[in-house]
Amino acid sequence: MVVHNTTDKRRLNVLLVGEEAAAIQTLRSLAAGPHHVVAVMAKPAAPSQTAGLWSTAQRLGFPTWPAELVKCESTARQIADHGVDLILNVHSLFIMNPAVTQSARIGAFNMHPGPLPEYAGLNVPSWAIYFGETQHGVTIHEMVEEIDAGTIAYQQRFPITADDTGMSLMLKCVRAGLPLIRQLLEDAAHAAPQIPRIPQTFQQRRYLKGAAPNQGWMCWNRPAADVLNHVRAADYSPFASPWGHPQTQHQGRTIGIAKTCATQATCAVEPGTVGQTLENGIQVATADEWVLLEKIELNGQRIDACQVLAPGDRLHQPADVSLSLKP
Repeated sequence: MVVHNTTDKRRLNVLLVGEEAAAIQTLRSLAAGPHHVVAVMAKPAAPSQTAGLWSTAQRLGFPTWPAELVKCESTARQIADHGVDLILNVHSLFIMNPAVTQSARIGAFNMHPGPLPEYAGLNVPSWAIYFGETQHGVTIHEMVEEIDAGTIAYQQRFPITADDTGMSLMLKCVRAGLPLIRQLLEDAAHAAPQIPRIPQTFQQRRYLKGAAPNQGWMCWNRPAADVLNHVRAADYSPFASPWGHPQTQHQGRTIGIAKTCATQATCAVEPGTVGQTLENGIQVATADEWVLLEKIELNGQRIDACQVLAPGDRLHQPADVSLSLKP
């Protein structure tokens, strides 16, 4: 049995489970601090992948364990044998075995990119923009068997601007979340029993699924604000979107709606009708206003909408698709 003990009670044994840039930044912060990183759990990297958490941990000299092991009850014993005080889960989507979440001395905590209890689940920055929210947040919560349902330790809220996209809002969550992790580490090291554990109000809880709304199709018969929000919510440029771009059909082929902007010009034609060409794009009718469609995605290529669309064309969804604003 390997146990990492220390006479300094302020030095924690930390297990980091994560993916993506947020977890990499967390690891770099841990590497520069006083705490001992027992291991980093992430998806093993292919030889050609050098930018992920797995590769970064190995370059920094930390042990790496496959993240999928968090699903195994036997991993709890391994964590206990290594004397882990605190488990940090940062943007890992593997569901932990309940025994694993209970195996660390102080507990397991997750950095969730949304305000709880209102925005539990997956892709919540996108959902917040899609629903037209003006405020979002990030939450550090204790991990329990039910996803995103544990007590809240720390939370920070911030505005959503009209220019925010799914990507920019996710970055805001990371920027606001990292100081909260540092606060958790500080409190865990000096006064662990005093870490806030605020029960969630489950009457306000909403669990959002990962799949895109409307089966991924654009609903042109909604107000222009909803159409614009859907496009922004799905925009993770320059990275791939978890939703993909909202889709629409045009002359028998499917195109993605990649970039739009408001015109504030009212319209009185059938939603989905393509209007006049302007300097930066081409107009498309919604339920109340024209929106300017600037960029589309066709055959994997991002191109100017004017190269494909012409005044009088019609955009629509397949007849067998049932559209709904519900997640």
